[in-house]
Amino acid sequence: MKSITAKEFDEKFDRGEDISEYLDFGKAKRVGEVKKQPTKKINIDLPQNILNLIDEEASKIGVARQALLKVWIVERLKEELSKPL
Repeated sequence: MKSITAKEFDEKFDRGEDISEYLDFGKAKRVGEVKKQPTKKINIDLPQNILNLIDEEASKIGVARQALLKVWIVERLKEELSKPL
C-alpha cells in the first residue's frame, strides 16, 4: 500500500482518480459489521436561505443534507472539545 498525504488523497478522489492503491482493504468492515449507535430524531428550524446554502454544499460533494449536517456537527464538537477549559 502506497502512502500519500490527506490533501493529495482528497485531490485524487475529487478528480475521480483510482485511489484503491492507497486504501488498506484488510481493515475494511462491511456495513453490517459496524455497530451503530442509537439515534434520536430532532427538529431544527432554519431560514430557507441557509437551507439552500447547505443543500448547495451537500450537492457539491454528493451527499444528502442530513449527512453533511452530521459531519459538520461532529467536526465542530471535536474542535470545541479539544479546546482547553
